[in-house]
Amino acid sequence: MTAKTTAEPTARLVEVFSAIQGEGLNVGTRQIFIRFAFCDLRCHFCDSAHTWNAPDTCRIERSPGLRDFENHLNPVPLHTLIEWVQRQNLPCLHDSISLTGGEPLLHAHFLQEFLPKVRSLTGLPIYLESGGHRPEQLATILPHLDSVGMDLKLKSVSGESHWQAHSQFLQLCYPHLETFVKIIISNSTDIAELEHAALLVADVSPEIPVYLQPVTPLAASEQLSQTPVLAPAPEQVLTWQALMKRFLKQVRVVPQTHKMLNQL
Repeated sequence: MTAKTTAEPTARLVEVFSAIQGEGLNVGTRQIFIRFAFCDLRCHFCDSAHTWNAPDTCRIERSPGLRDFENHLNPVPLHTLIEWVQRQNLPCLHDSISLTGGEPLLHAHFLQEFLPKVRSLTGLPIYLESGGHRPEQLATILPHLDSVGMDLKLKSVSGESHWQAHSQFLQLCYPHLETFVKIIISNSTDIAELEHAALLVADVSPEIPVYLQPVTPLAASEQLSQTPVLAPAPEQVLTWQALMKRFLKQVRVVPQTHKMLNQL
């Protein structure tokens, strides 16, 4: 009788690198970023459309923060990614590991095996950045996460709408994990959608911090929709923040600071 062998799980990646987090609750902290390929959303403002599909190769930073990338073939075996993360993990440098994309939860099967191993080996907290529309996949890796940033999609800005999934997603996260919500806002934001978003979050808990992030306008060549997505006016942002604070305790306005710092 031939013994059964279990193939090592693999993931399709875009890049692995060390950088300063530029968004949300962890802004300003140093993280090891693991950027996964594939996304099943098509947000109009997306500045990472290159992650929607999987490239033949991924780029891996050899020395944390030096941008000395080398290319490797996709898909990447679990043990290889572990080695790359350990190489990045210099003593006292990083605050956490960021799972980003794309949509990391499309790799939930891989993450079920990868996360407990990398968490044990590095001792670093695990932060998930997600579109918040895949609660079933989130549930499978929840015990291995420390914090979650959920992007709540407004149809007036992104073209996407996932209210029920967002609600289920947040209910799984809070209060078990450090949880926050990020909402991209533009000059076309529908105020009724913002109120809906505030009520959705408050229904789970008014204690969950919400970050309003003015969209960073893309160059014409990068636009994913025929109508340009432009940043909101200051008076719009002030009005929207005041509206949401009627329902939520923490509503902060924070732009994409990593772009100001010229970080990846």
